[in-house]
Amino acid sequence: MAAAKLLERRTHIIPGKLKVSELFFKVPRDHSKVEGDQLRLFARSVERFEKLVDPGKGDEPKEKPWLLYLQGDTPKRPSGCGPGGSTRPPQDVAWTDPFLDKGYQILLLDQRGTGLSSTVTAKTLARQGGPAEQAEYLKHFRADSIVKDCEAIRKTLTSDYPEYKQKWSVLGQSFGGFCCIHYLSKFPEGLREVFTSGGLPPMINKPDATYERLYQKVAQRNEAYYQKYPEDIQRVKDIACHLASEDIKLPSGGVLNLLRLRQLGMMFGGHGGLDAVHDIILRLTSDLEQFQLLTRPSLAAVDAAVPFDNMVLYALVHEACYMQSGAASNWSADRLLSRFPAFLNTDPSGPHPIYFTGEMVSRSCFPLSPELSPLLPVADILAAATDWPDLYDLAQLARNTVPVYSVTYIDDMYVDVGFAQETAKAIKGCKTFVTNGWYHDALRKRSEGVVSALWELRGDSVD
Repeated sequence: MAAAKLLERRTHIIPGKLKVSELFFKVPRDHSKVEGDQLRLFARSVERFEKLVDPGKGDEPKEKPWLLYLQGDTPKRPSGCGPGGSTRPPQDVAWTDPFLDKGYQILLLDQRGTGLSSTVTAKTLARQGGPAEQAEYLKHFRADSIVKDCEAIRKTLTSDYPEYKQKWSVLGQSFGGFCCIHYLSKFPEGLREVFTSGGLPPMINKPDATYERLYQKVAQRNEAYYQKYPEDIQRVKDIACHLASEDIKLPSGGVLNLLRLRQLGMMFGGHGGLDAVHDIILRLTSDLEQFQLLTRPSLAAVDAAVPFDNMVLYALVHEACYMQSGAASNWSADRLLSRFPAFLNTDPSGPHPIYFTGEMVSRSCFPLSPELSPLLPVADILAAATDWPDLYDLAQLARNTVPVYSVTYIDDMYVDVGFAQETAKAIKGCKTFVTNGWYHDALRKRSEGVVSALWELRGDSVD
């Protein structure tokens, strides 16, 4: 595979003794066609900055080992597994300090289609042509293509390193962990070690089996929500009645109906997620009680909590992230929902609470969003597609020699713990820390504990 072309590098010193470089690379959209269409990728590198007393003295700087970070959810809140979210500046990432203190330099990559890396939006997709051309384009935005980007970048960044130092470490959160396991399957020669947090993927060829389990987890989180905030049972019903009585537009131009309101449940899987949803329900209720309408600040809170307009890639390829050869998703989330009666109780006058939904992307959510609405034909093509390459090589994973350290969350609403443990067993040498004390976004919200757990696994100090 050809190395990525480094287009630009600009370096700045950031408070916190951080030396941050902003890098742009060029890679092929299809790595099997090196001279074909190109994508521009963005990443930030960060290392410790030390101002020497006497810059003219001392040893020449040594090559610091690289740690690549692969993002898996939005920068502000968990939104399930799938690409779409960009990385944050390193000074805003709590876990960077402990890794920098261990001697790593870190690369925070905006994966293709996210952040500043050839961003996927309705307008940028339209440049590809009609729905068929757009769907074909998006088939190159899964873990397989992302990992090839990573290998191309690794070759560029380590080109002047001694050969024995050219491997790098990777840390994957959520979908970023899925990418790590694909990396292990296809390019283990580029890896020094692998860390994952809530990111061991199921070894399946479509999302049905995962959704079967995750809908149960979402139902449990609904039960926990209404147990913590029983007053919200009636509040949600009252809001549902108001939404049914008039057409309500969000500041983004999207439609706020009961389906959109229920999508707030995608926040249930993170630390403080129940409280965040309650805060929005409280705001909406207060508006209705005082004014008999919903104010712009409250509508903006709903808008920000369901970020599909700014993350169309997530909505378009969420189910495709699970797909392997010979299978089609056929809108798995919609098909599986009918098996869970608790989610079908949407009558505000009925005796049962109205359940929020989770990370799953429904076909019916596309017309509610001004950014997603024109992309529904594209999504339909992707849902029917069967020409997905395999993502994981079980034989390679069984003979793996790369150290793997994984933190798995029992109460993870986005990555099923049972499938994660099965995957851990399938990877030779994978060490796991399994806990019910943290949720899916613990790497961000409980950074010190997660990094400590990973480091104990690495140091082999866990009984």
